[in-house]
Amino acid sequence: MSATQKAHIFHSFGLDQLKLEEVPMPEPGPGELLIRMKASSLNYRDLLMVTGNYNPRLKMPLVPCSDGVGVVESTGDGCKTKPGTRVSPIFARTWHDGPPFREMLKRTHGGPLNGTLQQFMVVPEADVVEVPEQLSDVEAAALPCAGLTAWSALVERGPVKPGEKLLILGTGGVSTFALQFGKILGAEIIVTSGSDDKLQRAKDMGAHHLINYRSSPNWDREVFKLTGGQGVDHIVEVGGVGTLEKSIRSVRPGGSIYLIGVLAGKEAPLDLTPVLMQDIRIQGVVVGSRRSFQNMNRAVDVHSIKPTVDQVFSFEDAVKAFEYLKGGSHFGKVCISIQ
Repeated sequence: MSATQKAHIFHSFGLDQLKLEEVPMPEPGPGELLIRMKASSLNYRDLLMVTGNYNPRLKMPLVPCSDGVGVVESTGDGCKTKPGTRVSPIFARTWHDGPPFREMLKRTHGGPLNGTLQQFMVVPEADVVEVPEQLSDVEAAALPCAGLTAWSALVERGPVKPGEKLLILGTGGVSTFALQFGKILGAEIIVTSGSDDKLQRAKDMGAHHLINYRSSPNWDREVFKLTGGQGVDHIVEVGGVGTLEKSIRSVRPGGSIYLIGVLAGKEAPLDLTPVLMQDIRIQGVVVGSRRSFQNMNRAVDVHSIKPTVDQVFSFEDAVKAFEYLKGGSHFGKVCISIQ
């Protein structure tokens, strides 16, 4: 009888369709690693993938989640990585360096390739990165997408320079990483949130200015006041078109908006005139390469950065973890421990 493992799989769209199933144990081929997964972390992309709002033509069945960390259990022929090494699969297989390319979008974990929400997975040795020893498994599991996306925006695409003004929307996974990276880069940081409790936590992490967008719905005016009417140099934009217009009004002429998420919507009327007239750069950010991941890990190690983990769910309670993420009350990352 062949060996089996457990994995969360959906055969049709909907959180109620995500089931824990017993499936065959994968075996590593030449140049591949068998990884015993220890933890996974959730991104909004994962929720959209499971519910059918990311790619309605997605091929199923599928194991969700792009982020995770595990320990090498065994190796195929030709591998140099030793069993017991702790690694994370990179988001997009074969994206090792340089700018993104079209083919790599077909090789991303958690859709269209099977993801990390399983006890074991096989990944090419070339497509993993060792993670900082100082981090726990759930902390390390937060790095591959949320951490690297924030790093790519502020360091690879920016770069943010000391003394520059950085506006960060929200306090989710990417946003809390952006706060941590912005701090070590020496930026003056403004954070928005609809919760005073979350804003206080952001202040404790190093934010210089706080804006509650519920009590100040015209938060772009508050940004203008805080910057002496000049606007910020950089914006981490996770809301999408629902917040982009205010972000355009908040950035200085020649400034940069890093478009990362669509939490506040994907479609809406938008006046692009200020973008043209003020030389504003709107830069899409899609995670990052293996090299960028390694660079980020060195910074995480040197500065003793601890990813912000809001709550950890058991492997059996993965659906509850997705529901918690969907509720939007989290601060930082929602993680799943895999035993």
